[in-house]
Amino acid sequence: MGQKYLCTRIINIPHPPDSLGIPNFAGNVAGRSFHKRRSDSIFNRKRMKTVLIVVGKTQNRQLDALIEDYRGRIGHYVPFSMEVQPELRNTRGLSFEQQKEREGKELLGRIQNGDWVILLDERGKEMRSVEFAAFLDKRMQTSRKRLVFIIGGPYGFSEEVYQRADELFSLSKMTFSHQMVRLIFVEQLYRGLSILNGEPYHHESE
Repeated sequence: MGQKYLCTRIINIPHPPDSLGIPNFAGNVAGRSFHKRRSDSIFNRKRMKTVLIVVGKTQNRQLDALIEDYRGRIGHYVPFSMEVQPELRNTRGLSFEQQKEREGKELLGRIQNGDWVILLDERGKEMRSVEFAAFLDKRMQTSRKRLVFIIGGPYGFSEEVYQRADELFSLSKMTFSHQMVRLIFVEQLYRGLSILNGEPYHHESE
């Protein structure tokens, strides 16, 4: 009597992490649905522009080189640009508040109608990298044309800029120079996008 063999077809379907708010799927139909949603998500990310506005040039050449490196990496995932607003001139005789007001008016002039504006501010919300990735994914599904992050000058933001902002984010409870924050942010932006695209750049223990 011959032996009988049971042949089983194994289908590998990606299981995105629950931490991103996406349920796991099994089966051909659910798998196709997931892939379609993921394709739509990637398409929307490619379509939405992400902008980082900073005040003043990056003085440290080593920092600048690292920032440029991450700018190039981010550009593989989303349209990304970094706008540098020149530092104020002729500030002698101006108080810190007056400088913030002048700086704020120039910042507001760079913001377009319909932009979703996020200030990087010590009073803002803190989040883990995977949470930031989930935020990016959710925000990039909207009809907004631009996602705008702003790093202010050494004296912070004017009240008018705070009023225009949609959200405040904080990178840490610690204090960094406003130039160092640029590098930390672009690294975190790249990290968040790499998480969304399933790249091995990010490692996190439970």
